Amino acid sequence: MFEFLGRLFSRRRDTRVDDLFKDRYTNFKAILDANSELLRLLSSMDRMLEGRTLFGMAYVRSQGARALFYAARMVRSYERLSGRAQPRLHETLEALHLKIGEVLGEVGHRPPVPDLVLPHVRVGRTMIDSVGGKNANLGEMAGAVGLTVPRGFALTTAAYQLFLDHNQLGPEIDKAQRAVDPEAPETLMEASQIIQTLFLQGEMPPALEKAMHDCLAEVFGQDETLRLAMRSSAIGEDGELSFAGQYKSILGLVPARLVESYKLVLASLFSPRAIAYRLANGILSEETAMAVVCLEMVDPLASGVAYSRDPLAPGRPEMVINAVWGLGTYAVDGRVDPDKYRVSRTNPQDVLSSEAAPKEVMLVMRPGGGVEERPVPEKDRGAPCLNEEQIGHLARSIVRLEEHFGAPQDVEWALDRSGRLLFLQCRPLQVSGAAFVPPDLPQVEAPVLLEGAEVACPGVGSGPVYRVLTEDDLAGFPRGAVLVAEHSSPTYSLVMTRAAAVVTEHGSVTGHMASLAREYQLPALLGAKGAMRVLENGREVTVDAWLGRVLEGSVEPLLALRTDDTGTLMKGTPVYEALRALGALVLPLNLTDPKSPDFRAGNCRTVHDVMRFVHERCYESMFAISDLASSQGEVARKLNARLPLDLHVIDLGGGLEADSASRIAAVHQVVSAPFAALLRGMLDERLRPCEPRPVDMSGFLSVMTRQMFSTERERFGEKSYAIITDKYLNFSSRVGYHYGVLDAYCGKTVNSNYINFQFKGGAADDVRRNRRVRAIGLMLEGIGFRVEVEADMVKARFAKYPGEEIASRLEDLGRLLIYTRQMDMLMTDETSVERLARGFLEGDFSHDWMPSVGGRWSAD
Repeated sequence: MFEFLGRLFSRRRDTRVDDLFKDRYTNFKAILDANSELLRLLSSMDRMLEGRTLFGMAYVRSQGARALFYAARMVRSYERLSGRAQPRLHETLEALHLKIGEVLGEVGHRPPVPDLVLPHVRVGRTMIDSVGGKNANLGEMAGAVGLTVPRGFALTTAAYQLFLDHNQLGPEIDKAQRAVDPEAPETLMEASQIIQTLFLQGEMPPALEKAMHDCLAEVFGQDETLRLAMRSSAIGEDGELSFAGQYKSILGLVPARLVESYKLVLASLFSPRAIAYRLANGILSEETAMAVVCLEMVDPLASGVAYSRDPLAPGRPEMVINAVWGLGTYAVDGRVDPDKYRVSRTNPQDVLSSEAAPKEVMLVMRPGGGVEERPVPEKDRGAPCLNEEQIGHLARSIVRLEEHFGAPQDVEWALDRSGRLLFLQCRPLQVSGAAFVPPDLPQVEAPVLLEGAEVACPGVGSGPVYRVLTEDDLAGFPRGAVLVAEHSSPTYSLVMTRAAAVVTEHGSVTGHMASLAREYQLPALLGAKGAMRVLENGREVTVDAWLGRVLEGSVEPLLALRTDDTGTLMKGTPVYEALRALGALVLPLNLTDPKSPDFRAGNCRTVHDVMRFVHERCYESMFAISDLASSQGEVARKLNARLPLDLHVIDLGGGLEADSASRIAAVHQVVSAPFAALLRGMLDERLRPCEPRPVDMSGFLSVMTRQMFSTERERFGEKSYAIITDKYLNFSSRVGYHYGVLDAYCGKTVNSNYINFQFKGGAADDVRRNRRVRAIGLMLEGIGFRVEVEADMVKARFAKYPGEEIASRLEDLGRLLIYTRQMDMLMTDETSVERLARGFLEGDFSHDWMPSVGGRWSAD
């Protein structure tokens, strides 16, 4: 909002005070913004340390860096605000920087070998750090296992690093990723767009382009009909984590587009879903690199995926094979429901079950390059893609791969038109670790909305339905919702840490999304026919991913079956211990009492200490500057209104009707949208602001005792400030022994609109002050705010609503500020908390229901 500051000072002024105020208010606001970011960071770390949410070292390192960044910003802004250097705070931050560095360690990937390009005949799985998992496994399958693999070569991680260095992309990537908030999918999309554009506009290093074309000629010779597939082979991909469907593949590529396609695959390392996947699985971008597979393109009759074991029942002696006509992309992306075959592991010739699905369309190679969708010939639509001999051949090869790699395998295969079986990829299969045995499910009476769906990942989830039609819909995905879509897609990994469950009408348990759901331990149903018709947006449902059904409402007996396996898994892991060590340097608060002589900069030992110290002291400095501005400068104007506070208005541009001759502002002159709304609430006739309020004797004496013996600098009747523009308001209120800060923007752009409110302090004892903020918290929750209450402080936020909704909430806040004025004296017992909140929410502002004890006293 600080572009508005320039408007205030656009005309010549000779007043040094005004310039001082402008500069220091900017720093005051910077402190509040950084403090808010740190509060969110501390809350997030506390939640992660419960161990119930998956996170990795990317999260730990990000939190450590952000904590230091925002703490340092607070200190620098406080120095400028107060006009005093803070060497002790800088010493504390430097010591914390060193300790946090020891916890986080050094990161980064550097290629182990210098080769830019390697033919697959020279590649094996020991070279995984140079060529990535997909390349390494292709070379291993062709060489050590002896299976048929298309000709091809690997573009190594050294090539990726050369591209980065040649275009100096490292700093720009870091800058874009610093703006990513894991809780806000839209920030992932924004950062992704910036970074991918950098890759696509980057120049190809001449040495890399020459090496690529030399290897192309070595492996394939001169073949004008050659078509290629270019696929990702990032570090970490196809290993312990699958990265299923996270990166780009380009099919049917003509050699002339090799360079352009290479840059597209590199850029996909920073697709929104890839960034989200790394954040969720603890992988820093600095720790990965993109190698690329370049394979001869197969024009298959049929393709698909094979699992050497059933991922939901790995103990069973059977494997799972899925198949579609044409290219296998439609099988793994959930575009077409595939044929399903179950085959004996002990006797791969024994097909235990065969189910041919109706297949209306297929993906095939286009003669001029690329791929296209075509209808499946009528005679083949319901026919099986594989015969028993082909199934047996494929099954035997799958068993060989599992034996060679020593773990269950997830394999992509293709059958060309000559009947030759080719292997395109293999990677470790993510399995549940135990047989798929549903728990003893309770009998429930909830209506069944859908049933007969296929379970991709077992479990139970409940929440409001959120239907996804396009990738853009993911930006607004709310935490705890049930994702409902027509087709499964690996793109949904963007919100899998936020979703309660996933339900799609089409998809396969061998597809990318199913693999991701199992990695995220997210209940998922596929093949839920009619889901998009039956499950309306916002409808509360329970997904039973044991029996493949969706039930009406929140079914508590089923939800009781949910487990905290993720918490058990996280605690004790190296990444959890790293977060715990970081938390010890960030979270503890030692400076708890601002009145204590020990509340000083030299006693700060953690990031939280620095944050609390600066936040407490910044108000003293800001109010001193504001007082100077209103008494000596030309900025502040006293508001003439029937309000129980000395309110001064500082117009930064467009907030008041022009009237430069007067130092007094009338209410009718206020044209600032948020401030006008706040005043409407504060001046509500029902509040009777000028009438005395009844209080009980003990409450009054509690306040008077605090007033007489307090060493605080706050006093009844100090000035309060409203700093405004046409759409912006920062309202700092000091009444008695409390302060409130309200920061709001109210305009036509929904995503820019917000209200941040903070209230602290009071004139009574700690018990009454805590009751007061809890009552205020209940009131704020009742009018739609997100609320956090701690000790004698309440914080609340209402954001991203239309201007009229923001204005309505500001009116409510105006009423709340007057209604709760000096409310400490009314907080006689615990029942008063709920009664005060109920009175406010019901529009009864009289307090007449409050009992009087020993007489009635005026609070004014």
